[in-house]
Amino acid sequence: MIEIREVKTKKDLKTFAKFPLKLYKDCPYYVPSLYSDELNTFNSKKNFNLKNNVVKGFLCYKDGVVVGRIAGLINNAYNQKTGKNYIRFSRFEAIDDLDVFKALLSAVSDFGKEYGMRIMHGPWGFNDTDREGMLTYGFDKRSTYSTNYYFPYFSENMKKLGFEDESKWLEKEFVIPNTPHDRIINICEKLKEKLKVKELADDLSVGKILKNYGSAFFDTLNLAYGHLDGYVPIEGKAQDNVLKQFATIVNKRYISMLADDDGRIAAFGIVLPSIADALIKNKGRLLPFGFIDVLKSMKKPKELEMALIAVHPKYKNTGINSIVIARILKNIVADKISHLESNPMLETNYNIQAQWKFAEAEVIKRRQTYIKEI
Repeated sequence: MIEIREVKTKKDLKTFAKFPLKLYKDCPYYVPSLYSDELNTFNSKKNFNLKNNVVKGFLCYKDGVVVGRIAGLINNAYNQKTGKNYIRFSRFEAIDDLDVFKALLSAVSDFGKEYGMRIMHGPWGFNDTDREGMLTYGFDKRSTYSTNYYFPYFSENMKKLGFEDESKWLEKEFVIPNTPHDRIINICEKLKEKLKVKELADDLSVGKILKNYGSAFFDTLNLAYGHLDGYVPIEGKAQDNVLKQFATIVNKRYISMLADDDGRIAAFGIVLPSIADALIKNKGRLLPFGFIDVLKSMKKPKELEMALIAVHPKYKNTGINSIVIARILKNIVADKISHLESNPMLETNYNIQAQWKFAEAEVIKRRQTYIKEI
């Protein structure tokens, strides 16, 4: 017998947070989320994204055993932006059982209908810094910190249930050059002078950059990404969540934050030390000893994940992105990083793909969201 239960109690929440660890227990490609983040998914005091969202979590039991989980998410800001009544599904994990899939997705659909929603799509998160998209290619590759792994049956079952393709992303593995391109670096230094921008990461700590320029960072991020599929502007206290995440895992050798004389963030790039091994070893927990492994991964990383790059509209087509990339690449080469992988890039976002086009690369993963009228 299949039963759906809404997440209401602390026990339910712990079951919800732990289920992916159970599902992917023997999978070497799965990288768990931070356990604390999973526990705070429905906590408005910790997760400020809940301010503009209506969220419910559901667990699926079969013969008394938990076999799946899902979250339904109504993002009011996105619906106002698009003029449509969407409900998103997120945090979706389940065993390979079509009835279990149907029950979980139906729970989200029924939840959406209560609020007048007409379209269900996902997996989407609260905003663009959340995990999104379902893996459709690259099942033999380890996930990154910022992405979810999915077994092949997930996408197969979505098709069987009548869901259609929506947004699509690709992920690349880059070949790192043996030596920095000194000529390019020299040209970028001259361009920096011409554009009258300064590199904040040369003189300030990550904490001071986020404290003094956090608001300007989000201004540029929202302007640069606002037109992309599923993007929701990150505003208000929701920014605190993102800044807290970045402060936890950013190494300033692999970021570039260019500010102009007016206090704008003219352009930025963020490449993150991979903490995947640390999360796998500690099952997503920072305590009691997980934070030690995370700190080691941050300070002396062997692998990196390309996270974000953006240019303020005022500096579009000025070549400023080359300054960002040159600084990061110089340190990547100097530190003898062994592996560099991108996080998801929309297939249709040719500008972003072109900005990372500094080295030979191979597409190693693909993922997408699915959509269906309810």
